[in-house]
Amino acid sequence: MAEFEQPIGILGGTFDPVHFGHLRMALELYQALDLAHVRLIPCYQPVHRKQPIATAEQRLAMLRKAVASESNLRVDSCEIKRKGPSYTIDTLKTLHKNHPNTPLCIIMGIDALLSFSSWHKWEEILTLAHLVVAHRPHYQLPQTGIIANLLKERLVQHSIKLKENLAGSILMHPVTALEISSTDIRKQIAQGQNIRFLVPDNVYHYIKQHGTYSINKL
Repeated sequence: MAEFEQPIGILGGTFDPVHFGHLRMALELYQALDLAHVRLIPCYQPVHRKQPIATAEQRLAMLRKAVASESNLRVDSCEIKRKGPSYTIDTLKTLHKNHPNTPLCIIMGIDALLSFSSWHKWEEILTLAHLVVAHRPHYQLPQTGIIANLLKERLVQHSIKLKENLAGSILMHPVTALEISSTDIRKQIAQGQNIRFLVPDNVYHYIKQHGTYSINKL
């Protein structure tokens, strides 16, 4: 069996703003799956959702503040530097080139898994990375269709499988259910509510100081 480096977790998103739901999921999976670290990669221009309210620079700054004291969570600005539409396949190709002997694990939620077949070059993604699906109690998986077939072919039951191959497996793993969303945080700001304890304190102070989410932007 080939010897590979310790897997790297990859958590992409708009992080508009980053919150404890993102951070706790990344940390729990880092620990549970024995990853080398988790890279949080803010996208520059999402292709399947509305454009972020905060600028790329603001989102990057908030993310860096959020993980400043946790060395196992790292910020990667490759998509922001690349500009243009942020496609996961392009990011994976860059990471694979720089880490050819390291399994890459894309961290996603159930909703992202259910829409995975709509991702740009999704079949090629599975030749470059594993999928780690963070789930909560009472989640429902499809019984028919592309994703159901994909799970039948690629679902594994133990994280050791992420270390035995560079790519191609799907692992489901439970995480603490923190019902926090960036959309709701922005709505609360627009309504003049206090968002403290939904985001790290240094992110909270950054938002207050810079007026990142003003009402007329929402």
